[in-house]
Amino acid sequence: MKKQVNFARPIFFLLLFIAIIISGAVLKATAPVVLPLTLAVLLSCVLDPLISALHKRFRVPWGLGIGIVITILFIGIYTIGSLLFASFKTIITVYPRYEERFMIIYQTVAHLFDLPYDAENSLFENLWGQLSVRSAIQMTALSLSNSLLTFFKNTLMVFLFAIFFLAEMQAFRIKIGYVLAEGHHSNRFIRVLKDIILQVTRYLSVKFFISLLTGIFVLLGCLFIRLDFAIVWGFLAFVLNFIPNFGSIASGIMTTAFALVQFWPEPGPVIFTGCLMLGVNMVLGNVIEPRVQGSQLGLSPFVILASLSVWGWIWDFTGLILAVPMMVILKIICENISFLHPVSVLMGQTPTKESLSALGVSADGREWNTDQIPSEKPHTETNTDT
Repeated sequence: MKKQVNFARPIFFLLLFIAIIISGAVLKATAPVVLPLTLAVLLSCVLDPLISALHKRFRVPWGLGIGIVITILFIGIYTIGSLLFASFKTIITVYPRYEERFMIIYQTVAHLFDLPYDAENSLFENLWGQLSVRSAIQMTALSLSNSLLTFFKNTLMVFLFAIFFLAEMQAFRIKIGYVLAEGHHSNRFIRVLKDIILQVTRYLSVKFFISLLTGIFVLLGCLFIRLDFAIVWGFLAFVLNFIPNFGSIASGIMTTAFALVQFWPEPGPVIFTGCLMLGVNMVLGNVIEPRVQGSQLGLSPFVILASLSVWGWIWDFTGLILAVPMMVILKIICENISFLHPVSVLMGQTPTKESLSALGVSADGREWNTDQIPSEKPHTETNTDT
């Protein structure tokens, strides 16, 4: 008798793939509404542990704790925004002082790589005119400025969403427990939901504060060597740290390149700046963060690159910042839902023998035993201690 083939799993993953594509198109079309709401939810997950700590340890009422944390955050963002605006105005003002050094460096590079150079033209005339990159730079600058303008325009809406979401968070947990109080799988579903919320909150909180420490250390290092516009390089390190590997590399290159322009031809400060950027990102990103976060949350390099492309297309510059956090959240959800475990394995780095065997896969990856897939207890290796 011919064995009947079960096509349920392939059909499910095919439908899941189609749903993902449709969801991406919907997210791009509804970005003006969905993006502020997404930022507010992620911000709420970051702030929830702080408000909970104030509520439990210092008996601060939940509403008052929300007001305190939001006020401090708003003052911090306003202060940093004012400093950045003043720094950018100063950059425009003092640019002629740096143009001579730009010209000297460009002459050296042009002579080394046999690039076209006209001594009678200014630096930008040489770069934009003879190297034909004017249109590319203009398009990039226009796209970036539009994205940043949209981001800051939505900041107020994000704060409003976050305040109301945080205010409803305790009641929301009670509502979920009441709605799911009955049913055969209610306890398991509640446990899985709590694990997902806890792990997502933990990841976003740790990532935010590691990025904040990165920006602070870069700021202090730049102030130590008296690198101009230190607040700009610290803020850049903080923002780009949300993009693993690529963001740290971009931040390090830009900061070191500016140090080269400012301190030319002295090599000491330039070497110190390069070592500072490399050391801070190596220690915080590759040593401290994996210990606190858990290395199992890591995404494969291909997934990171693909997520940057997809989320950048969906939400522009803000999508580049949110790409990896969103993919890690999806990976956490897949880890806690048994039939999505294969997706979690595909998104992650090289799996261990223990994680494969827990999913019913042999060590060489050639066998798949669906009978061993856990169905009652959600599979997760993440440390959920707070």
